[in-house]
Amino acid sequence: MNRQLLLRTACGVAIASVLAGCKVGPDYKRPSTTMPSAYSATQPATTEPATQPAVPVDLARWWESFNDPQLNRLISESVDSNFDVQIALARVREARAQLDAAFGGLWPTLDASGSYSRSKASENAFAAVPTGSASGAGGGSGSSSGSSFARKATSLWQGGFDATWELDIFGGQQRQIESAYATLQSQVEARRSALVTLLSEVAQNYILLRGYQYQLSIVDKNIAAQNDTLQVQRQKLAAGIATDLTVAQAEALLASTRAQRPPLQTNIDQTIHRLGILLGREPTALQAELQTETPLPVGPPAIPTELPSQLLRRRPDIRQTERALAAATAGIGVATAELFPKFNLTGSVGLSANKFSNLGDSNSLFWSVGPNVSWRIFDAGVIGANIRFNQAAADLAMLTYRQSVYQALSDVEDAITAYNNERQRMVTLQQSVDANRRAVDLSRNLNTAGVVDFLNVLTAEQGLFNAESALAISEQTVSTDLVAVYKALGGGWETTELSPQLPKADRDIIRQAGEN
Repeated sequence: MNRQLLLRTACGVAIASVLAGCKVGPDYKRPSTTMPSAYSATQPATTEPATQPAVPVDLARWWESFNDPQLNRLISESVDSNFDVQIALARVREARAQLDAAFGGLWPTLDASGSYSRSKASENAFAAVPTGSASGAGGGSGSSSGSSFARKATSLWQGGFDATWELDIFGGQQRQIESAYATLQSQVEARRSALVTLLSEVAQNYILLRGYQYQLSIVDKNIAAQNDTLQVQRQKLAAGIATDLTVAQAEALLASTRAQRPPLQTNIDQTIHRLGILLGREPTALQAELQTETPLPVGPPAIPTELPSQLLRRRPDIRQTERALAAATAGIGVATAELFPKFNLTGSVGLSANKFSNLGDSNSLFWSVGPNVSWRIFDAGVIGANIRFNQAAADLAMLTYRQSVYQALSDVEDAITAYNNERQRMVTLQQSVDANRRAVDLSRNLNTAGVVDFLNVLTAEQGLFNAESALAISEQTVSTDLVAVYKALGGGWETTELSPQLPKADRDIIRQAGEN
């Protein structure tokens, strides 16, 4: 009998395994996207001298092209300690656990139970049943003292196992695994996207810091020059060859230039604070380290020549939305599977006895096994509504994916355009600075010779200060625009996502789930 039962069970499992290949719901296909053959923005045609050789830039480590060791160190530290990246990694672990749970649905469940109870029936709950006739004279009833009604307490010892196995005949559980796996991949891409954003923010804030410090040095240099001019005018006033007006004009220009220091110092301090937060530290942690001025980082004059079609492979935000689309598509199958019956194999085995010493007796063994079918015949349209909900979610995911592709193209076009135009502006501003320096020298000489008024000197000095400040801002902007180009192209995550600081288990999760 047992052998026949095992044979039937094995046959049922085999049939279910064959039928499991039938998965309801749509099969996912990666959407095809038409991409332009090239970007419309091109390299600017200028006569700007190249300060660095135009060597190809490795997008995987683009920050190294700025040749700034301190920037490299900040980037490395931020990858291991930034809070946004750590939060994204925690979400990856959550998705991995959900995938493991989805896989668990394919296997039988086995529950163990054990119990002991001692019970006694109520003597007043049932009428006593006499065991013999007791007719006496006068037809009186017999005595109840001879009743066999059970009044003793009884014990029951039980222990055993219950097993249930849902046969995935219509593929609902397999669709659930598909959805969970795509969700895991989407979270991996979300972490990569966080890395791309982090790298660009650290680099841009570092460049802004050095740019503000450079502007502050220009302010201090002009303050020194304008103070020298003021002292000369005061000496001339004492000698009777200048007027109070020229001294007042020199004082006004000096005060105006000095007023530029506090806002720049505020920008410097706040940028250092932002860098501290990006590195997962307190805001003032980098104050002493970064307070000393160093040269503004300058990248190579040429930008990477990536094709638009490579964005689909490189940009993690596009990859993230594509994986989210795959998860949503699998969700339709999960919901559709609820339209069909569910088949389960159930079984139980255990021991039951009224005495603990009898549990080991073969007569105490009990068992049962058999199939079970359940089918939601009527649910007031809940299943249909859930299917429509998941279909709408898949449509939304498709629109989000397409939007992310076009937004990525726009990001690259905007970044390249801004970078190219700012480089052209920087060349013109350099020419303006050179011309203003000559104007200052000429105006001072001519004023000393008495040919021009002192106002010409002040005007030339103000013009030089404005031109130098504008050039410094432009140089800063060129570098930050170049970082924006690298970010738009999706560079950086390839060599930073598997940092040695990560636990090996996390590195394995990212490595395995990240390949799609």
